[in-house]
Amino acid sequence: MPCFSLRKAVTFFVLFAAIFESSLASILAVDYGSDWIKASLMKPGVPFDVLLNKDSKRKIQSSVAWKKDERLFGSDAANIASRFPQDSFSSLKYLQGAPFNSDIVTYFTSISTAQIAETDRKTVALKQSDGTEWSTEELIAMQLSYIKKLAEELAGEPVNEVILTVPPYFSQLERDSITDAIEIAGLRTLALVNDGTAVAVNYAMTRTFSSTPEYHVIYDAGASSTRATVVSFAAAEDPKTKASYTQINVLGVGHDRNTGGTELDLRLRDILIDSFMSKHRRDIRKDKRGMAKLWKEAGRVKAILSANSDATSTVESVAFDIDFKTKVTRSEFENACKDLHSRFAKPIYDALANAELSLPNISSVILTGGNSRTPMVQAAVKAAVGDDRIALNVNADESAVLGAALYGASLSRQFKTKDIRVTDVLIHDIQASYLASNPGTRTIHTAVLPAGSKHGARKTLTFKRKEDFSVVLNYPNEVMSGFPREILEAKIVGIPEAIDNLTERGAIDPVIKATVVLSESGFVSVGDAIAYGEIKDDSITGKLKGLFGGGGDQVPLETDVDEAAPKDEKMEKDKKDKAKKPLGKDQSTIPLEIDIVYNSQGPLSLVAKRAARERLRALDNMEMSKQLREEAHNTLEGYLYKLRDLLNDGPETPFTKCSQPSERQTLSNKLSETIEWLHDEGDTADTLQLWERRSVLENLEKPIVHRYKEIESFPQALNNSQKWNWSTRLFLSQARENITADAIAGAPSKWTSQELDALEKALKEHESWLHDGVERQKKTKMNEDPAIDTQEMQQRAKTLEQHLQRLVRRKVPKFKKTPAKSGDASGSSSTEPTQAPGDRQPGHDEL
Repeated sequence: MPCFSLRKAVTFFVLFAAIFESSLASILAVDYGSDWIKASLMKPGVPFDVLLNKDSKRKIQSSVAWKKDERLFGSDAANIASRFPQDSFSSLKYLQGAPFNSDIVTYFTSISTAQIAETDRKTVALKQSDGTEWSTEELIAMQLSYIKKLAEELAGEPVNEVILTVPPYFSQLERDSITDAIEIAGLRTLALVNDGTAVAVNYAMTRTFSSTPEYHVIYDAGASSTRATVVSFAAAEDPKTKASYTQINVLGVGHDRNTGGTELDLRLRDILIDSFMSKHRRDIRKDKRGMAKLWKEAGRVKAILSANSDATSTVESVAFDIDFKTKVTRSEFENACKDLHSRFAKPIYDALANAELSLPNISSVILTGGNSRTPMVQAAVKAAVGDDRIALNVNADESAVLGAALYGASLSRQFKTKDIRVTDVLIHDIQASYLASNPGTRTIHTAVLPAGSKHGARKTLTFKRKEDFSVVLNYPNEVMSGFPREILEAKIVGIPEAIDNLTERGAIDPVIKATVVLSESGFVSVGDAIAYGEIKDDSITGKLKGLFGGGGDQVPLETDVDEAAPKDEKMEKDKKDKAKKPLGKDQSTIPLEIDIVYNSQGPLSLVAKRAARERLRALDNMEMSKQLREEAHNTLEGYLYKLRDLLNDGPETPFTKCSQPSERQTLSNKLSETIEWLHDEGDTADTLQLWERRSVLENLEKPIVHRYKEIESFPQALNNSQKWNWSTRLFLSQARENITADAIAGAPSKWTSQELDALEKALKEHESWLHDGVERQKKTKMNEDPAIDTQEMQQRAKTLEQHLQRLVRRKVPKFKKTPAKSGDASGSSSTEPTQAPGDRQPGHDEL
């Protein structure tokens, strides 16, 4: 029984250790921008910082490209845009969830040389020069997969969870698109966090606040848009645990989706185009390579004008074999963008209005985003809020991704971070639309989640229905030109049966209740639906309950509960489970089934995501096979050069001395044959053929290499063997002396004579074998195989060492001295000294 309990304990410990190890998973945070991607890894034991790319850069360009059949990412992809304009894809953030005929797609075609196509879902795909089409989700998934590999190289383990920043104005279509890309990349969405909220978390991490709220504006001037987020920071105390924490509340958001760094690049590129056409009288807009070169040059010139009053633009062979050179001044650039000046500040005013605050309430305006460094943007913000409120106390490029990582860590118990709690808000109105109960009548629109609703809110709608019906969640106002307003349709089924069952139970006026849920990541859905009816209890107990308020099962027809919503990744599962399981023993409630139907531009189906994932996996495998083949080719080529040098180094080299002429001749012939084969057929040979060719040469070289390696290692191996022979001899001599001394003293010995005899026998066998081998080795020439192998010498010496150490490390047996009897006949006691066990010689304990 004790043995069984011990076994169970060990099994439980191993299982717990495995679970604990798997629970210490890494979390990847990604700030996916139109121009740049920033990432950060949260892992126990790994310093918290921004993830570096293979060139040790702290940010990665949001580009993916193909150079013939080679796929490139980051700066490598962006740099070849001028050479392969139709195979380089950037600024994909504009296309997330965008319908093909929307205005944002038209804008994308004005800044990109990529060719677009329409998908079956009426969204955007991009076409390579060879005709291969990739959906927007697939291209973004490639970039996320690339980031995932960088994170896994740093973490040394698989990375599966990601938290990603999104603009607060993203609609559900756009949020669905990015989560589809995450899943295609082999990751799981831990959460989506608004980028202004992420910056607020980063700001609060190293600061303390009082119980009086501080109000700040997070002004994010990015490449694709400009956002302003009003947040409050305050210290609070948990009423249950009495622990203090920092509370961040998002109060209002303002944005302009058409004003950002990309628009400035576009204006500057137009200046360069006008200059080229006025000088050379050629229309460069028809040349895709030329337009790609000017787009890259516009970004470079904009960076120069941020710190200088003018810049010189020089592009060699920009188009039509013409070298282009012109000068652009900051005043010329700002004059071309003068209509944008007021638009840069408008998001701040909108955010303050939505938060119902005024400028005097604001402590500071925190600038972030790469475009916030542009002088005209800073001038517009200073003119709006005053120079004294401008704060440059966060990293403009990295604050969002670092804040997202900290927010993701707060969702997991394995990380111990500062306790920061966030309340974010919805910025778009959401309404529920459904047909009236009378057939053929009007459609009713009910505001369910107005702008400003907190993330995690739940809204319960009550209907008096007896037949199945549908509830459509949609935006009452257009989120963006060309985007559909409908989010989803929830078909509530099983109503007639549920109403009949409640009526049989005695329910009074049964109703249907549907709960609309806004998740912490900004997704809206119908969480559950039930049929409810108050059942009247005419018994004395029931009447007493009714008299004293016991009938608490009745629910108001419409309630607004500010509770936490289920996590995004579990929402669909929870919704289905609730629709199928009865709610305890409550006879007044029957769960109903909900079928969610998305429009054609909604999230990808499971089949489509699986197909996209397999397509990307096939591409990864093909690239891996190509990489392995190139490594095999390069390895074989280098090995051939090495062999050629060994054969031509002269007669005094170890390789020549340890090889026979016939061996060198055979190796030389095979080497020449392989070099010729590699020159003629190496480019078309597969990986296996390349390794086979190398294996043939290695089999001819190995005996030679083995000989001079044996010659090099023989002295040390011989010295080691002789050392253990001497140590064993010395031990045996002293051990036998100890046995004799113990016998005289009447004390037990650590060893027996039989054990020492067995050790001595092993020693003699080892000495004899070593002596014979050394004598044979003396007669062996350098170009002959060794007579005694050093590896065998080491193994035999190790065997003798282990035999010796077993005896050396044995503990001294306990010995109790017999006390002398009182009243001895002689009247005297023995005074003969007795040797204590601890007085005996240790016998090579130093070994």
